[in-house]
Amino acid sequence: MTGTIMTEKRMSRWYFGGLASCGAACCTHPLDLIKVHLQTQQEVKKRMMGMAIHVVKNDGVLALYNGLSASLCRQMSYSLTRFAIYETVRDMMGSSSQGPMPFYQKVLLGAFGGFTGGFVGTPADMVNVRMQNDMKLPPELRRNYKHAIDGLFRVAREEGVRKLFSGATMASSRGAMVTVGQLACYDQAKQLVLGTGMMGDNILTHFLSSFIAGGCATFLCQPLDVLKTRLMNSKGEYTGVTHCLRETAKLGPLAFYKGLVPAGIRLIPHTVLTFIFLEQLKKYFGIRIIS
Repeated sequence: MTGTIMTEKRMSRWYFGGLASCGAACCTHPLDLIKVHLQTQQEVKKRMMGMAIHVVKNDGVLALYNGLSASLCRQMSYSLTRFAIYETVRDMMGSSSQGPMPFYQKVLLGAFGGFTGGFVGTPADMVNVRMQNDMKLPPELRRNYKHAIDGLFRVAREEGVRKLFSGATMASSRGAMVTVGQLACYDQAKQLVLGTGMMGDNILTHFLSSFIAGGCATFLCQPLDVLKTRLMNSKGEYTGVTHCLRETAKLGPLAFYKGLVPAGIRLIPHTVLTFIFLEQLKKYFGIRIIS
C-alpha cells in the first residue's frame, strides 16, 4: 500500500496586492516625490540629491511625505485593481491547466490588468502629482489640498469630473507597461530562478526576481511616465497627449528619459518591497490549497 504525499500551497487573496503596494509606498514615497519634482522642472537645474536637499531645506523633512495620502489612495485603486485582475486570472488558468502560464499570456494579462488599473487610479494619481508638486509653486498658485479625498472633491467641484481623468490614456498605457514589467517579468524571473534548482522559494529568490522585474518596469514605462506627469501637472499648456508628445520631443529624445535614475531608484525598491510584502502576506494569510 503506497501513501500519497500531500503538498500545501498558498494562494494570494485578491486584495493582497493593494496592501503590499501601500506598504511599499510608505517606504518609497520620498523618492517618488523627488522624481515628480525632477520631471516637472523645465530645464535641468538640479539632480536627485540637490532636489532632495532643496526640498528639506525649504520645507522641512516632513515635506518629503507631501501627498502620502494620495499615494496610498492611488495604490488602493490602481495597484489593487491590477494585482486583483492579474493574480486572480493567473491562478484560475494555472489551476485549470495544471502548469504555469506561458510568458506571452502573462504579458497580455499584465497589460490588460495594468491598463484597467491605470484608468481606475487616474484621479488619485493626478491628485498625488499635484500634492507632491504644490510646494514648488508660488504661495498664490498653490492648491493646498488637505488630503487625497479633499483633492478629489475639489477637482471635481472646481474643474469638473472630466478633469479627474486628465491624462487617463497616458496613465492607463503606463499602467499596462509597469504591470508587464513588474508582474509578468516577476513571475517569469521567479519561475526561471526556481527552475535552476539552485534556490528555493525563499526571500532571496523573491528579492532577485523582483529586482529584475523593477528594472524591466522602469525601462518600459519611463517615457510614458514623463508625459503623464507633464499632462497631469499642466495648467492648460498642452491641448492633449499628441501636443505634449511634440513639445517634449523638441527637448530631444533624452527628455523622455528625464529622471530615469531616480525613477529606477524609486521603482526598483518599490517593486522589491511590494513583492516581498506580497509573498509574506501570501505565506501567512493566503488561501491554503492542499494537493
